Amino acid sequence: MTTTGTTVPGTRAEPALPYAHVDDHFIDGAYVRSTGEQRNDVVDPTTEQVWASVPNATAEDLDRAVTAADRAFAGWAGLSPAERAAVLLRAADEIEARREPMALTNTRENGSPISETLGAAANAAGIFRYFASLAPWLEREDVRPFPNGAGQTRVYRDPVGVCALIAPWNFPINLVVAKLAPALLAGCTVVIKPASPTPLSVRFVVDALAAAGVPAGVVNLVTGNGRMGDQLVRHPLVRKVAFTGSTPVGRKIAAACGEQLKPVTLELGGKSSAIVLPDADLEHMSSVLIRSCLRNTGQTCYISTRILAPESRYEEVVEMVGRTIAAAEQGDPLRETTVFGPMANRGQYDIVLGYLDTARREGARVVTGGGPAEGTGFFVRPTVLADVTPDMTVAREEIFGPVITVLKYRDVDEAVDLANNTPFGLGGIVFSADEEHALQVARRMNTGSAGLNFFASNHAAPFGGRGDSGLGVEFGVEGLSAYLSPQSVHRRVS
Repeated sequence: MTTTGTTVPGTRAEPALPYAHVDDHFIDGAYVRSTGEQRNDVVDPTTEQVWASVPNATAEDLDRAVTAADRAFAGWAGLSPAERAAVLLRAADEIEARREPMALTNTRENGSPISETLGAAANAAGIFRYFASLAPWLEREDVRPFPNGAGQTRVYRDPVGVCALIAPWNFPINLVVAKLAPALLAGCTVVIKPASPTPLSVRFVVDALAAAGVPAGVVNLVTGNGRMGDQLVRHPLVRKVAFTGSTPVGRKIAAACGEQLKPVTLELGGKSSAIVLPDADLEHMSSVLIRSCLRNTGQTCYISTRILAPESRYEEVVEMVGRTIAAAEQGDPLRETTVFGPMANRGQYDIVLGYLDTARREGARVVTGGGPAEGTGFFVRPTVLADVTPDMTVAREEIFGPVITVLKYRDVDEAVDLANNTPFGLGGIVFSADEEHALQVARRMNTGSAGLNFFASNHAAPFGGRGDSGLGVEFGVEGLSAYLSPQSVHRRVS
């Protein structure tokens, strides 16, 4: 039984899934048994039960994967962009054919509501199809005359080589594909390392690519802990790293890549703000609030978990936000009506509860939620905190859970200052009945992306952060360029 604002998911009928206790990695076109005996358990955050396990890759496993990718590089890079794009298009169809088991596996790994994970296949397929559409951009001739007219330069775009793709646990499918699709179109080969709590759902992507005809060694998958990820980053045959995850880990990866002069793309944490201008339509804001500000039970990097409300409408905004969050169903994420699931793991559950304790001590007012839900599972009640001031911990640090803070501002200048008083710069929203005014305010926000009256990402537009939110971008031709190394060939003209 599940009721609004309550979680009681202790028992349920468990779906049969093709992957559970596996002993292998995907290396050089086949699943091969790990050379080690150490394993990592996979815990269902709804039931707190171990339901699967995977091998922890050894140094030998890792070297086999990287070597296979290096060996396959010349052949894959030697294909035309159109030929590589054809593989991506077939892979998109294959991923959509795996929609349901992939979604069920994802939900059991990290507790994301099934309404969220059922969309992962279509979104991943869309990413593959978008990057496949950029093949003509790669193929076009790029000749640039010298400014003095004495010569011309032909610019070539070469793939960088073997790429290490390291994914997080909150969106284990699409945050891999956002790296994988441009890398493959560019002509790179890859070794994928999923987050240790979510090692299984990405296997469906690998299977889809194999079915689509990707050559052996082009795509490799190894599972393991953070130490193995560090070994992958430092492997001498890895030429580029792409990572999505926490800012502290991102700093370590950036330092390792800096030592080796190895290019890196980092998509890290966020502490984004939604500025509510005085003329905002609060009913419209209510309709997009959860998707824009607490998507995936608050376990999304770009969401605007800080609501900045005008002094003149502060209590009105607090009431609307509290009412909207309290009305959304929390419970078993396999139920299609569930909006809020559990925290993805015990560690994140403890972190979020710690932030709520700190918020009370520092003087925040709990409007709704505020603690753990009853019953089994890593469930934190969706929480709205009012009377939050900029110096409070919950106003400054990324919580990564179902917690919204509401801060007060006097005028638009103060609202912009509040939005920018964080080292992060990833997302943001401006709510206003006047979109032109909203655009002017959004342009003053020091953030990589911003939305007007909603937030969403666009596969054709760059997505990346400023400050502590990362380096480089994903998506768009800019994201594809991250996997390319330009070469300029000059010649004189008579």
